[in-house]
Amino acid sequence: MSGAVQDVGDRCYDAAGGVNVGRRDFLMRAAGVGAFAYASFRDDAIARVLAADRSAGGKSATELAHNERYWGQIQRAFAVDRSVINLNNGGVNPASRVVMDAMRRHLEFTNQIPARNLWKIQDKQVETVRQRLARVFGCDPEEMAITRNASEAMEIALYGLDLERGDEVLTTDQDYPRMINTLKQRELRDGIVLKTFPFVNPPPSLGYLVDRFVEHITPRTKAVLMSHITTYTGQVFPVREICHAARERGITAIVDGAHAFGQIVFDGGAIGCDFYGTSLHKWLHAPIGTGFLHVRRDRIADHWPLMAAAEPKKNDIRKFEEIGTHPAANRLAVAEALTFYEGIGPARHEARLRHLRDRFAERLAASDRVRLYTSLAPEQSCALATLGIDGVDPADLAEYLWRKHRVLVTTIKHERVEGIRVSPNVYTTPTEIDVFCDAVERVMEHGLPS
Repeated sequence: MSGAVQDVGDRCYDAAGGVNVGRRDFLMRAAGVGAFAYASFRDDAIARVLAADRSAGGKSATELAHNERYWGQIQRAFAVDRSVINLNNGGVNPASRVVMDAMRRHLEFTNQIPARNLWKIQDKQVETVRQRLARVFGCDPEEMAITRNASEAMEIALYGLDLERGDEVLTTDQDYPRMINTLKQRELRDGIVLKTFPFVNPPPSLGYLVDRFVEHITPRTKAVLMSHITTYTGQVFPVREICHAARERGITAIVDGAHAFGQIVFDGGAIGCDFYGTSLHKWLHAPIGTGFLHVRRDRIADHWPLMAAAEPKKNDIRKFEEIGTHPAANRLAVAEALTFYEGIGPARHEARLRHLRDRFAERLAASDRVRLYTSLAPEQSCALATLGIDGVDPADLAEYLWRKHRVLVTTIKHERVEGIRVSPNVYTTPTEIDVFCDAVERVMEHGLPS
């Protein structure tokens, strides 16, 4: 990832100056505190990251994924309800304490003199967040629009395309429902054609997914839409290869990265897409109601904003942020989320998510009654896995897990996927994973209670 910090053992590389600094020093700089002020940080999330780092001992990200002493400190950076086991982090994640504190602080400042503080001060401060997001994603800040979520970002991308009657937009039949519905609405209004194709779960290889896209491209295909990580099974798509195949044919490449940013490590600038949208309240642990849309520079001027701007054909990324009066607190607190994420280290974060996923997926998949729709190959998945149990309705299982064990999972019912989607997070403990597995194994042995 071409971000502000690269994880190499216990060192951090400050992308702004290329300086090798200790992770502790980096966090102090990012948090804006010196060593003298460190004592006052002992109860917030940044202090937890610093404390955790002392137990890392120079281990690699993979080795550290098993270190419960390290991750115990990270877990305590979140104020979550431990009377429930939340294994539905795919939709929205809780933010850490430091992010919530920052959001409250910014909101209170807004509220003091809204007409001045919001428009004259805080809106200008958002530019720093834009720069930091662009650096972590891997693009120019002038290609980074801050949105409220991935859906808003993707609808800007899809509705803003100049398409004519009969033009095709190609995607899979397992793309996110809101994006499918966006294109169906364009079918009704504009006469375009939404073309979808199936693929097997799990796919035999990443090359298979590239081939499935390429073989369905026709002379009428004007755009391809792909999920970086699918919502139904957590399948990682080879977006770089698909985007390259599309663009060499003169076709617009659009990537829905709602689940990818913050979950897996990647260089957004190397993908080669025209548009990339994501939510930040998923795996980055940012406040609810934050996301971004990356638009390749040479596509900005001709692309229509979703809401009217004074100059809709202006070559300014901010025209996509024209939504009227909006809260700045959510956006400004993204900076704290970035500091928290970079402090852990993107590689460490990803490795821990995969380790927690493997803890339940490998255990339950050992039963011949379990169908795993998600490949456990590292290049094909990370935090999410979807599994079905022969003879057990997934909706009934999800309801039972919540009612009896206070375990929250997601029911997936699709023509090609029927099961429960399980998505732990870095605040999830191994014991919580084991409680879930114990409950599912009892259901497989005794059935659901009537």
